[in-house]
Amino acid sequence: MQPTTSRRVALASDHAGVALKDALRDAVTALGHTALDLGTHGDASVDYPDFGDKLARAVLAGEAELGVLVCGTGIGISIAANRHKGIRAALCHDTTSARLSRQHNDANVLALGARMIGIEVAKDCLAAFLATEFEGGRHAGRVNKLG
Repeated sequence: MQPTTSRRVALASDHAGVALKDALRDAVTALGHTALDLGTHGDASVDYPDFGDKLARAVLAGEAELGVLVCGTGIGISIAANRHKGIRAALCHDTTSARLSRQHNDANVLALGARMIGIEVAKDCLAAFLATEFEGGRHAGRVNKLG
């Protein structure tokens, strides 16, 4: 799955997700996109809401078109990002959920759990997410209701 256009993709994680975030950052570049790494960069304990918020603000400000968030489960950091109007962060565990999150929900942030998913599956989810466009049509009205 190769997209037709290059995108700027922001990535952020807490301490539990650093290794996966770093691997996904490299995968973003390998797929022909530009990666914006918003941290964290080490294993010192940090608070996932801070990094979910940081990425959400970057996407909303136009610093990146799409985002990727990683924490231990992906749950907390996706909740933090989804508190921002205009962010649609989807916690995905496989390529089908990643693809459908873009097609049907116009998700602009992919959330993954570093303790829940293997690195190769995570990379496959990322590739599917970046290669898929929103279908619009019958889904557009539903997405508009999300705010």
